[in-house]
Amino acid sequence: MLVEGGRVLVGASLVDADILIRSGHIVAVVSRADRGPASLHNEIPDEEERLDVSGCIVSPGLIDLHFHGCMGSDLCDATPEALHAIASYEASRGVTAICPATMAYPEERLDAVMAQVAAFAPATGESSLVGVNLEGPFISPARVGAQNPAFVQRCDVSMMRRLQETARGLIKIVDVAPEEPGALAFVREVSGEVRVSLAHTCADYACAAEAFDAGARHLTHLFNAMPPLHHREPGPIGAAVERDSVTPELIADGVHVHPAMVRLAFDLFGSPRMILVSDSMRACGMGDGVYDLGGQEVHVEGTRATLADGTLAGSVTDLAACVRIAAREMGIPLESVLLAATANPARALDVDGERGSIEAGKLADLVCFDVDLRVKHVILKGELLRS
Repeated sequence: MLVEGGRVLVGASLVDADILIRSGHIVAVVSRADRGPASLHNEIPDEEERLDVSGCIVSPGLIDLHFHGCMGSDLCDATPEALHAIASYEASRGVTAICPATMAYPEERLDAVMAQVAAFAPATGESSLVGVNLEGPFISPARVGAQNPAFVQRCDVSMMRRLQETARGLIKIVDVAPEEPGALAFVREVSGEVRVSLAHTCADYACAAEAFDAGARHLTHLFNAMPPLHHREPGPIGAAVERDSVTPELIADGVHVHPAMVRLAFDLFGSPRMILVSDSMRACGMGDGVYDLGGQEVHVEGTRATLADGTLAGSVTDLAACVRIAAREMGIPLESVLLAATANPARALDVDGERGSIEAGKLADLVCFDVDLRVKHVILKGELLRS
């Protein structure tokens, strides 16, 4: 296939380029400015499929490393049907690689989730499952957010490793509240095995700094379920800013974080470190109504999902929509937004050898956005999935 006529994200820049795809991989990316207006058009056989994407922005396939579900399904349903429904919907939205997140549950339930993850193989037209985010249960009972407090527990290295064995190594991120008893020792023990993230925490600056120095390298849903950035109490956000190895993830759905704070985050951390996530729950792709998240009732109205007490309970917005909101409504440069949804999460998940950028040798997972930044085409492993 020749994908021609679009503005392509190459590195950190958008350039006029054509992309040649063969056997599910990118073979060549050629700038039309360098090769003239015909570019690769006259260099491939007539029988080769051509996709005219004139007027489109061509991005690597999006990568969501923190979301719970969509289309009525949740990772913690622990069924193959749920995983296939999730992978199918995400692919249709241009999210070609997924790392869904757990909720806080007992080990027996989480083990069942990991067994399904290990057995999962995407069907045609489904996103690849490249990891699991263990968001619960090692968090603070005082900052549970929408997690179920009944299942919150102290960090347990043996439990994490048992789950990792069941998942066959697919747990890529594990969340901790570093101020809880035993948490710092946990970070030191497992940080070489999995990416440790600070989340659902009451940690002050000193505690967070100690956790990062112990090996934590991630910050879950920046600004949410953590102490705020204050000029006398910088908290975990201030500690994260000072360490280049820490990647903050942020929900740009227009509900969780004010646009001014999104802009501030990109300025503070810089676009090479920022990661956009959707944190979507099972109502994403559905409509208003009452749903379940981690065993708790969630009320969805419009773009808001809340528990009965008004606590935000994930989002109902997919990552492609977060890209559009961040660029169109929040004023973040488009190149920075796309990096935060592609290359940056690919590095955090250690899958950047085959995903996250448009260059020769990488998997041909692409998403084409129209002038309004809505998904127009999705190419999955070199095959046109949506047009």
